[in-house]
Amino acid sequence: MTALNSLKTFDPAHFVRVRWSIYAILAAAYILVFFQRIAPAVVSADLMRAFGATGAALGSLAAMYYYIYTAMQIPAGVLADTLGARISVTLGNAVSGIGSIVFGMADTFLEASVGRTLVGLGVSVVFVGLMKSNTLWFRDRDYGFISGLTLLLGNVGAISAAGPLAGMLTIWSWRTVFVALGVIALALAALSWIKVRNTPEEAGFPSIREMEGKARHEGRQQHWWHDLLGVLGTRRVWPGFWFNMGMTGSLLAFLGLWAIPFLRDLHGLERSAASVYTSIGLAGFAGGALGCGWLSDRMGYRKPLLVAGALLYGLAWLGTIYLWMPGVAGMAWFALMGFSCGSFILTYAGAKEIVVPALSGMAIALVNTGLFLGAAILQPLFGWMMDLSWGGAMVNGVRVYNVADYHTGFFLMLGCVVLAVVASTFFHETRCRNIALGD
Repeated sequence: MTALNSLKTFDPAHFVRVRWSIYAILAAAYILVFFQRIAPAVVSADLMRAFGATGAALGSLAAMYYYIYTAMQIPAGVLADTLGARISVTLGNAVSGIGSIVFGMADTFLEASVGRTLVGLGVSVVFVGLMKSNTLWFRDRDYGFISGLTLLLGNVGAISAAGPLAGMLTIWSWRTVFVALGVIALALAALSWIKVRNTPEEAGFPSIREMEGKARHEGRQQHWWHDLLGVLGTRRVWPGFWFNMGMTGSLLAFLGLWAIPFLRDLHGLERSAASVYTSIGLAGFAGGALGCGWLSDRMGYRKPLLVAGALLYGLAWLGTIYLWMPGVAGMAWFALMGFSCGSFILTYAGAKEIVVPALSGMAIALVNTGLFLGAAILQPLFGWMMDLSWGGAMVNGVRVYNVADYHTGFFLMLGCVVLAVVASTFFHETRCRNIALGD
């Protein structure tokens, strides 16, 4: 069907239904990604007990997800730009489902590591595929908001992996939960294959730009390898990489593993009570992403919100380290930490506005690599640094760390804050338009 004919037969209501149904399926897969990302923090004591793990070993097990996720981000971008979201997300859901089942049934630390690696491999393609789909199914001027909404929904999974998961563990074992997650992922794989379409054109609609009376974006003009080298050689994309490594990587390393042990060891909170604080931090993260995305689209600027977010994130860490106490004040510091970190969502908008649309998946994948590389490095490094000064205290087979041990790790996090602040000052302002096209 030609563009003119598709415009003549265009049914806006049908388009909206198809677009949001595709978005809902991909977002559901992304919710599961976040659940898998955060869940090890809640079951950390169970994992230590089941596998006799040290702090460093626990950090490495949780970081298996991040290791493979990080390595797969650039390939995920290539897959999104060449095969599209339908194939990449379908395969990703299938692999992560198998991995979660293996993890839940693991009898040894090695088997658990294999399962966790498969989970990381599978979920690694979901976010980039979803964000690529958003570039094709939504208008450019709404991209900040839809990106924030995506992170908000993803954090539903993260929040569910905190307080609600702690409640589930009073009914079911951690093994049962992870096997069930695997079954859900396999169901989403089937749904993605049946319902998702890569572009409006594949579903019989005109492109978004054609709906706005503009010329359709040109597709890729050369082999993907040359396109990838071009994206990697675009210096304006890289500040987003370093920003995400320092800020979002450190947040996920902390909330995703070490926050609950910190609240348990230093402040005597039980797992269910400690998970309330991590839930608040993740809720702040989701709200910050949605708010920053919306406000950036309305302001027409990206950089000021990134700089402000990095500075507030540093303030939140100082408060958590030196002023934290249980109650409303403690919740406020966790909320500020998450909310300020939500500004990272603008790095994706900035990345896709610096390159031509056909390469947006690769650019988004590059800045996303920084986030997960940071988390992959920081989770075990934080544990390793605490193990260096650990005095040998154990309770029910679980290592217990003191104030000095945690402060050693926290200095590492403050260094990450400095990296994020510096990177934010080098971020290129796009004014919410694609500067590669001159729109």
